[in-house]
Amino acid sequence: MKKMIQGVERRGFLGGLLTTAAGAALAGVPAIGNAAPAKNTGVGLDRAKWSPRNRQLIADLIASHGSTAPGYKASRRPYAVFDWDNTSIMNDCEEALLMYQINTLSFKLTPAEFSVIIRQNVPSGPFAADFKNAAGTVVDLESICADLDADYAFLHANFKGFAGNKTLEEISATVQFLDFRAKLYYLYEAVNDTHGVNVGYPWVIYFFANMSVADVKALTEASNDAALGAALTKVKYTSPAAQPGKAGVVSVTHFHGIRLCTEIGGLMGTFRDHGIDVYVSSASLEDVVSVFASLPKYGYNVLRQNILGLRLERDGEIYKNAYLKGWPLNWGPGKTEVIKRELSGKKGYGPIFVAGDSDGDYDMLRDFPDTKLGMIVNRMKKGKIGDLSKLAAEKLQAAHPRFLLQGRQESTGNWLPVETSIKFGKSEPLLTA
Repeated sequence: MKKMIQGVERRGFLGGLLTTAAGAALAGVPAIGNAAPAKNTGVGLDRAKWSPRNRQLIADLIASHGSTAPGYKASRRPYAVFDWDNTSIMNDCEEALLMYQINTLSFKLTPAEFSVIIRQNVPSGPFAADFKNAAGTVVDLESICADLDADYAFLHANFKGFAGNKTLEEISATVQFLDFRAKLYYLYEAVNDTHGVNVGYPWVIYFFANMSVADVKALTEASNDAALGAALTKVKYTSPAAQPGKAGVVSVTHFHGIRLCTEIGGLMGTFRDHGIDVYVSSASLEDVVSVFASLPKYGYNVLRQNILGLRLERDGEIYKNAYLKGWPLNWGPGKTEVIKRELSGKKGYGPIFVAGDSDGDYDMLRDFPDTKLGMIVNRMKKGKIGDLSKLAAEKLQAAHPRFLLQGRQESTGNWLPVETSIKFGKSEPLLTA
């Protein structure tokens, strides 16, 4: 991380140009914090990527509460909490892993076990009205699961990674595989959008059943590396017309590709350098996020014990298709509950800084009186996070705001030195939804 911070500081000479010229041009709104050069705080945040105002406010936070601040106590170290998917990285590592798991047929499930998991805790009946097949009929759980049962039975009998002798290349060309890929990812989207993340987020990690922790970590690293090397692109998958099954022909879109967010990595390193501890709170499986957040090659260097996420029951090192009893779902109010249980309840104080991007982060961004700054990676979203984003937008001129917006360009994954963002496939910067 030290090398990363040095690299960030070497690029700092761009800041003077970007804060005055690019800031106003990209934003389409008056530039913020450009009236005078930022103070030299020794904070290694890239001027080429950070909104100047955000960079300065974080520098002020560190000066007031970091290890050089008057009254700093090493026995009462302040701490920051970061969401992972679409905050600390561009895109979602759990969704990328699901698609990678499908594309490589990385399952350790018999057809009977697979059949149970795709229905596990999912209410029967039709999905939300948006989930129609090509004929315009709303898809229901049992129809699509029946199709997936048949597809998986064929794949299990024929793929050499299971009980057959066909290579991955050969099996990937079959209509059963193409149907399986489109319909399993479609089912993931349908379950979440119809029944909510309380059903959908545990459901997707049940596919790790019978795998060891080491298996999942190796699979995650391979998925991360593949996604980091892939283009950022939205791909539409349509099940084959030759294999309509009971659900009919369905289509679903997956946003391929992941990008490291070196700005977050740099901020994490800067916080640590100034005596502020760093934690990650994610709605992905904790062991999946730990690969990305902890392995040195990705540059974040978060301590494994500082990562909080979803947890599964295990038989020793082997995952079971059951959510860990007594462990909150680490999303929305559950993130606040976990922080209170594991951090603020033990330390006696809340986080000084929180970063997030979505409704799943709304509660932890606002629930702790000790939090001085809540930073929202600006995805121009509606909902609860949209309300916070609007509040941040209204306070762009405030000297001491509670919430900050940080812009990025979704087509590249790069941060922008402004509060506005540019949606994937668009060119116009937006401040809020």
